[in-house]
Amino acid sequence: MASDSFRLAVIGLDSVSPDLLYRRFASEMPRFQRWLERSARGILTSCDPPITVPAWAVMFSGYDPGSLGLYGFRHRYPGSYDRMYTPTSQTPRQPMIWQTLSRLGKKVAVVGMPPGYPPPALNGVSVSDFLTPDSAEDWVRPIRYRDELDRVAGGRFFDIDFRVEDRARVAEELFEMTRRRWRAVRYLWAQDRWDLFAVHDIGPDRLHHTFWKFFDEHHPRFEPGSPFSDVARRFYRLLDEEIGEFLEQVGPEVRVMILSDHGSQAMAGCFCVNEWLRREGYLTLKSEPARVGTPLESCEVDWARTSIWAAGGYYARFFFNLQGRETEGRIAPAEVPSLTAELRQKLDAVRLPNGLPLGVRLFAPRDVYAAVTGDPPDLMAYFGEVRWRSAGTLGHGRLFLEENDTGPDDAVHSFDGVVAWNEPGRSDGRELPPQRIVDVAPTVLHRFGVPIPTGMQGRPIRELLYG
Repeated sequence: MASDSFRLAVIGLDSVSPDLLYRRFASEMPRFQRWLERSARGILTSCDPPITVPAWAVMFSGYDPGSLGLYGFRHRYPGSYDRMYTPTSQTPRQPMIWQTLSRLGKKVAVVGMPPGYPPPALNGVSVSDFLTPDSAEDWVRPIRYRDELDRVAGGRFFDIDFRVEDRARVAEELFEMTRRRWRAVRYLWAQDRWDLFAVHDIGPDRLHHTFWKFFDEHHPRFEPGSPFSDVARRFYRLLDEEIGEFLEQVGPEVRVMILSDHGSQAMAGCFCVNEWLRREGYLTLKSEPARVGTPLESCEVDWARTSIWAAGGYYARFFFNLQGRETEGRIAPAEVPSLTAELRQKLDAVRLPNGLPLGVRLFAPRDVYAAVTGDPPDLMAYFGEVRWRSAGTLGHGRLFLEENDTGPDDAVHSFDGVVAWNEPGRSDGRELPPQRIVDVAPTVLHRFGVPIPTGMQGRPIRELLYG
């Protein structure tokens, strides 16, 4: 059990895989490598689906996405065909550890952990995340921190527009956003004696999506000799400088945990899931799409003749046009099992342009979650071990795209993230066996001496219970 003197700083690096942090860019991060030599580190296996929302919430609540009611960046309003909403900090149906510790009187600071807008009220300070609306003024709580953070950081640091053709501008804005964020982080650390201090950095994710094909010779669209070939190396060097300065500020008496929510990998391309549903007769349009890449909600769908439609993203979300749920439902609930089996059989037969199987993992939320709450899709699917995105737009005239249908994109996610924990007074770096993302929250609570709530699905990580 921890004493009242136990303090923890958490650094969350979005989309960083073990290969990138422990090997590929290790030479660019000498400060981090010295820290790592004294730390327990390993792989942190992400959740289903392995994406930023819901993964960070799973990590810091100890519950799976179904129990949180958090399935991705966009949720469908019940009974609607095309109305979607973005989750907020109020969407998860279980508390985050900083809320629990705050209620127990601990001093906590949280910077950018998703979903983080609007920032929750804490016994300390909370700064919202990359989903903060551009026009929002209530992005920090207490609000008295806003003007000073703006001044110290040199401007806002929530996110950048990264799926654009002007990669030079993306690089410039990415580096500036990162510098601003860590200036704000170091300022906040100095404001109090925090028990828990947690910061999330979206920068690595934006780097991978924009510049992966310029540093990975195995990327299917690798561009050797590009002027962007050194952007990734320079970015990880910047991270090392910024995080290294923060770790020096934190000092040796504070425990430090560095985590990522999932990994990243080269994007193979996109599978046009609604194009496929249309070809197979599950989705019917009244007229042809107005242009290549028309969103489903902009198409004239003949819902009376449509059985299944889908939403795109890192994974596909399938929806049945159910009687009694949708306004023009035509599928009886009793037909869902046989229709699911038929869908699985047909998806298993899909072949890539090179003739090899696409490889599809199709499952219902109830198959993988302890509980299913909120507004889940009816079915979820990964294509090619998540290497192929799901393209929900129409009008392409083909099933496979080399690029993302929502803008330039070089990378997708993978299940392997990272976990590293540094214990004051210990100098023996150790390899951890693979750990589960859902086990982070109970580990932290245990180290703070807080009983694990009944029903929490995660379990404390045994290797991190010393101290």
